[in-house]
Amino acid sequence: MPTSAVYGFTTTLLRLLEKEDPEHIAVIFDSPEPTFRHKEFPAYKATREKMPDEMVDQLPYIQKVVEAMRIPFLVLPGFEADDIIGTLAIKAAQKEIEVFLVSADKDFLQLVGPRIKLYNMKKGGEVEISAQEGPQIKWGVTPQQVTDLMALMGDASDNVPGVPGIGEKTATKLIHQFGSLENLYAHLGEVTPSKLREKLLAHKNQAELCKRLVTIDTDVPLGGEISELQRNGFDVPLLRSLYQELEFHSLLKTLLSPLEVHRTDSSKERYVLVTNEATFEILVQNLKASKEFSLDTETTSLDTLEAQALGLSFSTSEASAYFVPLQHKDLSREKILKKLKPILEDPQQLKGGQNLKYDRKILKNLGIELKGISFDTMIESYLLNPESRQHNLDALALKYLGIQKIATEDLIGKKGNQISMAEVDLEHLFHYACEDADMTLRLHLLLSPQLSHFELSSLYKEVELPLIEVLGDMEQRGIKLDVQKLSQLSVEITKRIEELTSSLHEMAGEIFNINSPKQLGPILFEKLEIQKASGIKRVKKTKTGYATDQDTLEIYSCHPFVQSLLEYRNLTKLASTYIETLPSLVHRKTNRVHTSFNQTVTATGRLSSSDPNLQNIPIRGELGREIRKAFVAGEKGWKILSADYSQIELRILAHLAKDETLIETFEQKEDVHRRTASIIFGVPPDKVTTELRNRAKAINFGVVYGMGPQRLARDTGISMNEAKSFIDAYFEKYWNVKQFLEDQIKNAKENGYITTLLGRRRIIEDINSTNPRLASNAERIATNTPIQGSAADLIKVAMVRIHRLLKEKQFQAKMLLQVHDELVFEAPEAEVPMLAELVRKEMEQAIALRVPVVVDIGVGNNWAESH
Repeated sequence: MPTSAVYGFTTTLLRLLEKEDPEHIAVIFDSPEPTFRHKEFPAYKATREKMPDEMVDQLPYIQKVVEAMRIPFLVLPGFEADDIIGTLAIKAAQKEIEVFLVSADKDFLQLVGPRIKLYNMKKGGEVEISAQEGPQIKWGVTPQQVTDLMALMGDASDNVPGVPGIGEKTATKLIHQFGSLENLYAHLGEVTPSKLREKLLAHKNQAELCKRLVTIDTDVPLGGEISELQRNGFDVPLLRSLYQELEFHSLLKTLLSPLEVHRTDSSKERYVLVTNEATFEILVQNLKASKEFSLDTETTSLDTLEAQALGLSFSTSEASAYFVPLQHKDLSREKILKKLKPILEDPQQLKGGQNLKYDRKILKNLGIELKGISFDTMIESYLLNPESRQHNLDALALKYLGIQKIATEDLIGKKGNQISMAEVDLEHLFHYACEDADMTLRLHLLLSPQLSHFELSSLYKEVELPLIEVLGDMEQRGIKLDVQKLSQLSVEITKRIEELTSSLHEMAGEIFNINSPKQLGPILFEKLEIQKASGIKRVKKTKTGYATDQDTLEIYSCHPFVQSLLEYRNLTKLASTYIETLPSLVHRKTNRVHTSFNQTVTATGRLSSSDPNLQNIPIRGELGREIRKAFVAGEKGWKILSADYSQIELRILAHLAKDETLIETFEQKEDVHRRTASIIFGVPPDKVTTELRNRAKAINFGVVYGMGPQRLARDTGISMNEAKSFIDAYFEKYWNVKQFLEDQIKNAKENGYITTLLGRRRIIEDINSTNPRLASNAERIATNTPIQGSAADLIKVAMVRIHRLLKEKQFQAKMLLQVHDELVFEAPEAEVPMLAELVRKEMEQAIALRVPVVVDIGVGNNWAESH
């Protein structure tokens, strides 16, 4: 669910409260019912863009935030917020209370006076306050004349027409001369020139109507007294609950007062700084005797290839921890590592951490191969709540333990002005490090039983925990990049971008900034009128002008200008994201690119890749292939091997739905898309055209992703009616698939969650929502998560097994990348046949399905050749 509007509103309100500390305050909202203005002039505000659905969804939360702050929230059916604000302002001013109308709306200038001011909060924290002289500065009129002025010149934002042909300049001149609209019409004969007089006469009734429309009603029947708007303290428990639900972690921290913040007691009796041999020996014995302990490393960098280890912290019981600095004069680094190495490498000695993939790589740099990994609190949190975006230690400690940790920036400062962790005072570093280890162990003791309760222990222990080692080794290995190839490609792409730029300027008939939506919009929809060529009447607009985003432009993709524009955007994006950027990411020590595989990001269970994201290189298209050619085997005489699951999600669908037709198709090794086309279009398989197969393919994959007729029509270029009839025909023939999807929605509504083949759970928050858009999205999640999530489970199981076997059988081959349903390896040419056999077997047998699992394997000198 988007929360940006709630967050923006909340932070703005908090800034206002902190800066001004008002005695009285109220938040006013419009009501959905029509007002007297709509009844008198039905076209009132008719040209306004409909509020986006994602904004509508956030309005109830804005109200909840206001109520949790114990601020009066006023809304009155049939009245606009402006009228309620105006009524309150006049009431308060009459009681000699100073009033500020917090708004950027120029309409309020008609209310400013000795005790009423307009308070405009601008970006960057700047505030503009308009008093009595405000209208004079803007238009050269008094506050009392604002409605007269607007009645003449109109107000486009509210669709108030004014008098046709009269703009701001003429309207201001008339009001200066006659003082008011009424006096203007009383002395209409004095108006010159005659054409202006005729316009005013012809539109007298309209001008008078417009004045009524723009005049704020200051006599709304509100009842109550201004004293009832007195500010009260926050309902802290309610606000805290809201912040947690909305994942406003930064606001959650500011909400907690010193009395409400639980901090760990890090006295030396509980947190121990190990700086001598006697204390170190006590730590070693405690670790050996411990059933399970947590560990954490303190380093100088997040880049494990560059990071210098500063120390290690351990916790064997709650509220206690040890920190061993590795640079202390009284305790040698060599002795520390020599004593800790057997403990950390003992597979029987159980240990864990928070984001242990990082710590494992740091220990590997120190010559220690971490074994006996029994927990990772980041993964525990993720499995319990995969929808959450926050699984870092600070957020988890606050959420589950009610403890606000020492923040990293408290030690090294904020971005742009940071010091190295090596420069932090040892006493501060010691408390910070011990707290990390302590919080990690406490969280594990709390979260581990929940994994058992929700039957997630098997997935956790057999798949996700072993994957830490797999992903860590892949990240450290990296992949070799042919920088010269990318440099050559950059020259070619730059030339093509220049050609497209010239072509677009020529078609537009002018030079313009192609990357500026503000300049591009008018060219597309006013000058070239691409909507007419596409037969589309309604043009999508945003607050700043015409919509020119990718989805919008694809609607008009038949237009040659749009075709060139989409190619230009694709090329510039690929150039900046990969072709120009990748060479700079080659690590100086390894001459390889090292991506990060994120285990706790996607709600479906799939891995993601970042810094750089190697999962987003387009698979289709010549340019994507050219970029893949730059990823090469890193050793002389080695090859790249790619192993890709064939149509795995459709095979999983066949298994889960137990659909006989789909199962038979895969058992007979038929082309599933051709078979589907033959069934739903009623033609023999050998008569299925490429077009029919593509439509069937879109439907097959559309079913997996919950595609409706509208999306199918857009993707295949057919009509909505055709798309609907195709989907109906599909479900008529694949009845078990339809039943399975309906059962998933039913189960989600009853249980509130959905599971994959290995029991991975995903909470479906909005499955019973009364909001149709949210409910529809929740149903899509409920139907596609078991399929996508099971595909994620499958490849993770394969990765764990392959990684283990490569080590056991002492292969030189290494697993390098995981990209969706594909695994990429590098190996000596002599090992390739054995590697291909091992990889195929483990991928195909990772999880037993009712249909055969097929893996396509390719080999080449680079990633592209291996496909």
